[in-house]
Amino acid sequence: MVRSGDVLVNPASGERAVIRVSPAEDEGQRLVVDLYLRPRGGMTGKHYHPTIHERFSVVNGSITFTLDGVQRVAGAGETVDIPPGRVHDFWNSGEAEALARVEVEPGGRFLEMIQNGFGLAQDGKTDAKGMPNLLQISLFAQEFEDVIRYVQPPPAAQRVMFAVLAPIARWKGYRGSYPQYLAREATERVVVDKLE
Repeated sequence: MVRSGDVLVNPASGERAVIRVSPAEDEGQRLVVDLYLRPRGGMTGKHYHPTIHERFSVVNGSITFTLDGVQRVAGAGETVDIPPGRVHDFWNSGEAEALARVEVEPGGRFLEMIQNGFGLAQDGKTDAKGMPNLLQISLFAQEFEDVIRYVQPPPAAQRVMFAVLAPIARWKGYRGSYPQYLAREATERVVVDKLE
């Protein structure tokens, strides 16, 4: 179980998440992380969350966001609010590490998705940007369709492609979610102040 103070790292995407509030500590509702991004690190691909609300409060550095096709740079002290259904992506556009406090509601399934994605990257099962191969993506997309949806390729093409690839992926031993990643110990633990 992920707890406050746990640190999750994605070596491929350059994300380091220090858990401030775990969904397990907030009745599955809220996930709050301090997200450190190395230069050019961040989320790969435009996507949206069908039911999840995200809020990024930039503490240090600058983070570029694309939200509904509009790109903007947010610096220290600025907040970017991303309601459910809004297409977005983000990355550190500065030359130094960036830090944002990220709030996600509801956070339980989102955290499971992160644990799987970061676990795959830690085990060398993604490309240099943190994306797994198409067979893995076919199952991951089906498992976490309530959490995240990518906009490329178009959704209709994704449904056809994943319907064809998913049985092959399962036959080859891939899964949509891996118990070992959900049970994996945090990369490290740090002491964090309690948030209200």
